[in-house]
Amino acid sequence: MLTIQHINKAFQSHTVLDRVSVELPEGQVLAVLGRSGCGKTTLLKTIAGLLAPDAGSIKWAGESINEVPPREREMVYLFQEPLLFPHLSVFENIAYGLHVRKTPEAEVQNKVQSMLRELELQEHAQKKPGQLSGGQRQRVAFGRAIIFLPRVLLLDEPFASLDAQTRSAMQKLFLRLARKYGITALFVTHDVKEALLIGDCFAYMAAGQLTLYRSKAAFMDDPATGVQEELAFWNNIEHNIPTNDK
Repeated sequence: MLTIQHINKAFQSHTVLDRVSVELPEGQVLAVLGRSGCGKTTLLKTIAGLLAPDAGSIKWAGESINEVPPREREMVYLFQEPLLFPHLSVFENIAYGLHVRKTPEAEVQNKVQSMLRELELQEHAQKKPGQLSGGQRQRVAFGRAIIFLPRVLLLDEPFASLDAQTRSAMQKLFLRLARKYGITALFVTHDVKEALLIGDCFAYMAAGQLTLYRSKAAFMDDPATGVQEELAFWNNIEHNIPTNDK
């Protein structure tokens, strides 16, 4: 279990994380909804070890990892823009983490070939990132992130730059692989529909404070999340669609 207790982070006099606490059981996806500037990215970077908290603790399985370097936390941060190695092929990008961990070559070949099939990228294995579409590049980044089964996957609005159709396909792919591999993840987004689709559990972030919900229904019922406003919008659209009288 990932346990975050009373994390504070400020930049000069501006508090970005204000006593944030959360417990995330293994195999669960926590969807964190919030507007731009609310502190979501800072939270992910603090968990990843890219930023040091001013106060509070981050624990894995009860052991503090506050002083553990980012590379040793076994956590992967996936950005909105896929940061692939441009000089490496799709196969080599996905295999990168396995090679860093000195995985035997036969195992690397088997795991990468299997992941390429999962991602439907077999025919693109030898292409460079510059030869791929945005959605394909994000699939490569996702495959590279999960192939060695990190403790926690930290996703910073990873599909926000994709068109609607590709984004929907990536959401479905994420859900399928998250369930297959038992992925533990914090998925931050500003999109209400994406949060509802992706999450096993839910939180809302505003002004550096994180509110956790005991259920999806509680998350949907809180006016702050905007779910009811979204539902009202679509209901209004549906009721105002003109019908063709014969």
